[in-house]
Amino acid sequence: MPLAILLGAVLVFVVLIRTPQRLEAVPPEQAVASVRVTPVRSQSIQLDVNSQGRVQASRRVSLSAAATGPVSWVSPSLRAGGYFAADEVILRIDSTDYETALERAKSTLAQAETDARHATEELERNSTLATQRLISESQLRDLQRQADNTAGRVRDARGAVNQAELDLRRSEIRAPFATIVESTSIDLGQHVGRGQALAVLLSADEVEVRLPLALNQLSYLDIPLGVRGELPTDIAPKVMISGRLGDSIQHWEGRLVRMEASIDVASNSVQAIVRVDQNASEIPLPVGLYVQASVHGRQVDNIIALPRDVIRGNNRVLVVDTENRLWYREVDIMRLENDRVLIQGGLQDGERICLSPIQAVIDGMRVNVVAESPVLAQAL
Repeated sequence: MPLAILLGAVLVFVVLIRTPQRLEAVPPEQAVASVRVTPVRSQSIQLDVNSQGRVQASRRVSLSAAATGPVSWVSPSLRAGGYFAADEVILRIDSTDYETALERAKSTLAQAETDARHATEELERNSTLATQRLISESQLRDLQRQADNTAGRVRDARGAVNQAELDLRRSEIRAPFATIVESTSIDLGQHVGRGQALAVLLSADEVEVRLPLALNQLSYLDIPLGVRGELPTDIAPKVMISGRLGDSIQHWEGRLVRMEASIDVASNSVQAIVRVDQNASEIPLPVGLYVQASVHGRQVDNIIALPRDVIRGNNRVLVVDTENRLWYREVDIMRLENDRVLIQGGLQDGERICLSPIQAVIDGMRVNVVAESPVLAQAL
């Protein structure tokens, strides 16, 4: 029996070797990736330039005394944070000496005018006598000289009265413009001297924001290069400003009014000055607040706006043709923003751009388009 089993096994082995069954080769099925696409549509785009900066006063002046004497009255608003309207009285210096000087100057003026009138009358009367040869020419010249001298004393006395009135007005110190008090160094009863600093005042009607702008961002603004001084109102770009006050974000509107002359060589940027009218908003923009700003730039046409993540590499996108095949395409990028890319060349309206991330892409590979999204950039 063992021998018979061994011979049977050998016979079966030989039969299997001599009659093998061959399998037909079947090509492997190619996996087709599913992608989302968006159609290309050119449009007009408003180029905005974003930056940030800190609010500062448009005017900051050190108020000084123009008169000398003890302080007789101080406004209750002369404290840090106090507000004064334009030409409102801030403090008064004791004006007794200036009132006395004014009265003395007026008395001197009145006496000089009396002498001048008498000298003029004498000159006119003796001029008539001179024509009749009743007085000599030397007497007439003496009278003329006396009239001129008295007229000079009148002018001098009138100047003294004007100076006394000016000193008296200067004893009452007023706000030069609508101001907010930053600090003060004076109080009631203190003796002040001419030119002594009394307080530091900030402009209350306007504030400014210094925004650093990269030099390449200037091409996005509709501002003529080389302009000097403040920009005319018709070409000054609008600026939208936002900042956090408390637990909410507040918004203000301003205008870019000028560019500083020097360039920061470290950052290759220039400082733009934005002015905000404090009377145009319900909540004034506080000095010292750190804000975000968006400067309205120029309008450009025939621009394609797409989500930023469609860029593959440096300047390529994936285009899906009519046969649902993927192809790399180089494009001319105008500007890269935080969430979108602006393309000015390399694509045609109606072409489809792949939005889905794909790890390995071969030109011409077939894909399955599962969704066709509208131009997402229009909502960005």
